[in-house]
Amino acid sequence: MSVVKINVLTVPAEQRETLEKRFASRAHAVESSDGFEWFELLRPVEGTDTYLVYTRWRDEESFQAWMEGPMKSAHQDGGEGAGERPKPAASGSTLWSFEVVQSAGPKSA
Repeated sequence: MSVVKINVLTVPAEQRETLEKRFASRAHAVESSDGFEWFELLRPVEGTDTYLVYTRWRDEESFQAWMEGPMKSAHQDGGEGAGERPKPAASGSTLWSFEVVQSAGPKSA
């Protein structure tokens, strides 16, 4: 059964562009991870400063392996090379976890 992880990020307006550029610069970092199924960065459009980072994984073990390997090393240097670690763009973060119980896609015509 697939699992969904949603990282809820509080991002001040002046940091939105920075956050989006950082995600774009490492857009392919997760794609080759074993068990990875999907990624989306969701930008708020009204009434909130909360971004959602949606990832879907084959199972919890695949997510944990990514967290302890590629994700951990990417965040140790901010994903922007050696040197001083940049200041976080988000002022807060919460991780939500879900199991996929049902899903549907468009019907074929």
